Amino acid sequence: MEYTAAQSGFRQQPNMRLRNSSVDGPDGSQLFDDTSASGPGAQGAYRSQQAGPQAAGLPGQSFLSDPMSNLAMVYGSSLASQGREMVDKNLDRFIPISKLKYYFAVDTVYVGKKLGILVFPYMHESWEVCYQQDIPVAPRFDVNAPDLYIPTMGFITYILVAGLALGTQNRFSPELLGVQASSALVWLIMEVLVVLLSLYLVTVNTDLTTIDLLAFSGYKYVGMIVGVVAGLLFGKTAYYLSLLWCCAAIFVFMIRTLRLKLLSEAAAEGKLVRGARNQLRMYLTMSIAAAQPIFMYWLTYHLIR
Repeated sequence: MEYTAAQSGFRQQPNMRLRNSSVDGPDGSQLFDDTSASGPGAQGAYRSQQAGPQAAGLPGQSFLSDPMSNLAMVYGSSLASQGREMVDKNLDRFIPISKLKYYFAVDTVYVGKKLGILVFPYMHESWEVCYQQDIPVAPRFDVNAPDLYIPTMGFITYILVAGLALGTQNRFSPELLGVQASSALVWLIMEVLVVLLSLYLVTVNTDLTTIDLLAFSGYKYVGMIVGVVAGLLFGKTAYYLSLLWCCAAIFVFMIRTLRLKLLSEAAAEGKLVRGARNQLRMYLTMSIAAAQPIFMYWLTYHLIR
């Protein structure tokens, strides 16, 4: 009986092919080309192909090495810097960015004390603004200095509280909230413009700026927020009582603050000074202070029902 290699249990030796041999097909033709015999020459050609782009260099490198391109880059950067300076100069002409930084230089202590004065100004004694080399000190160092942080946050909080009040009455809508915000902003701008026109007509020489008037006019939002929140929590009676208190407080605050800015030195000290111009200044001061409670009631009475 004849046994094959597989049946006898012995492993058959595989057919070994030489390195340089080629595989032939049934008809004797070569199926695959042996590329292993190419030797170092082919490898060197392959390496030269890889090193070719690196040796040639990137297009950006040749561009940067060009003197004309360097000159163009320097000229472009100079034009960009000049344009930035021109934009900053024209922007500062219409919007004094450097001055706005002064009105937002506040801290937590200043905000707490200022809110206390706005709600209860009767115990505050000194109302004069401190100066350092004819320049008013930052608000965080002087509680009497005007700021824009409290008016800005007060305006935003008033809009949020108004939306809350409208929501509790099932009257909330984005359009109605937008009307509320725009009307409050328009009334504020109109108030400042009227005060500026009145100061021009009365010919008052004062260091009050437009931003100062905007800050003083924006302090009334604190009392408006207190009144609306009290009305939401405790009803309409609490709204009227708290709003009445805040109206009296803002009236006293505006009188004591603006009299140092608008009246003459003698009248600001409490001395009786007769004269048509001083009387006009006194009436103007009282009118500005009396307008604050009117706006406070006008912008909040429809939020409490």
